[in-house]
Amino acid sequence: MRLLFLEPFYGGSHRDFADSFIKHTKHDADLYALPARFWKWRMRGAALHFIRQIKEISAYDALICSDLMALTDFKALCPGKCPPVMVYFHENQLTYPVQPGEVRDAHFGFTDITTALAADRVVFNSNTHFNDFFDHLSGFIRMMPDYRPAWAIEKIRAKSAVCYPGCDFSMAAAPTGPKTENPPLVIWNHRWEFDKQPDIFFSALETVAKKGIDFRLAVLGESYGSMPPVFKSVETRFNKKLVHFGYVKDKAAYFKWLRAGTVVVSTAIQENFGIAIVEATRFGCLPLVPNRLVYPELIPDEMHHLCLYNTFEQLTAKLSGILTAPQDYAAIRRQLAGSMAKYDWRERISEFDQALEKIAG
Repeated sequence: MRLLFLEPFYGGSHRDFADSFIKHTKHDADLYALPARFWKWRMRGAALHFIRQIKEISAYDALICSDLMALTDFKALCPGKCPPVMVYFHENQLTYPVQPGEVRDAHFGFTDITTALAADRVVFNSNTHFNDFFDHLSGFIRMMPDYRPAWAIEKIRAKSAVCYPGCDFSMAAAPTGPKTENPPLVIWNHRWEFDKQPDIFFSALETVAKKGIDFRLAVLGESYGSMPPVFKSVETRFNKKLVHFGYVKDKAAYFKWLRAGTVVVSTAIQENFGIAIVEATRFGCLPLVPNRLVYPELIPDEMHHLCLYNTFEQLTAKLSGILTAPQDYAAIRRQLAGSMAKYDWRERISEFDQALEKIAG
């Protein structure tokens, strides 16, 4: 088949998903994308840009786009018949946390609803995300003063599914033995944004450091313009422990840092899949993540007692134990690394191809 991929926000997980999908699909795929900035304007205006860029829409058998696309606008403006469409929901605007001081704009949540209704297939990146969306959808619709389209809930659900995104593990191999960790390396590889709660992460590190426990720190991840103020003080607060500070664009160099890591930590309040944690775990880091969001779905049940925490006190206690005796977790890290292999794009792509083939007939 010939596929058209439209990505209004070409950055972070959206960029990785688009690039990797095109690399691994057995079909021919063309990508049209816009830079990862001004997400609200992308959601409102990307359709008007794309419709002028695509010369021959009828040449495509199917179309795939992310949730930051106003699909109803695109289809309304489409010259001739629009190919069948799969929408991939990385996140949704019914539940995504708003910036401190902001009020949720219901227009964006309603765009999610109309986009899902206009799509031929709606795909979520985890069961957690799927359930979260539908758990909030009825309440969102009830905000309308009258003529509420309650029928839309089952209409969307009937054409929805879950399909985990893939990760690039072509350079990965499960660790074969304990790493040389003297002192052990803590990895932060998330977006530098408020919903990842970096303040709590760095406070936990200071709590551990005050106990006299030694460690090194690599702060990776990408920043999109405005970033939480806490990052401005990191180099001063952890200057003797900090071995890297900033985004690593080169994948091989990024994976090298993950391979050197002992533990990867999350303090997020928003995570629908968690590529950063999956990648770090696959390359040998022990994940230490909150007992919420998608994390219990990602981590094997038998490892929950080691990898999940409920309170700040549990986070610092477990982190202290890992950093004090990293060699005690070598076998566990090997086992966890192996459990992440199922998220390799080479394993995941067939499910996407089959779904697109089905809607294309």
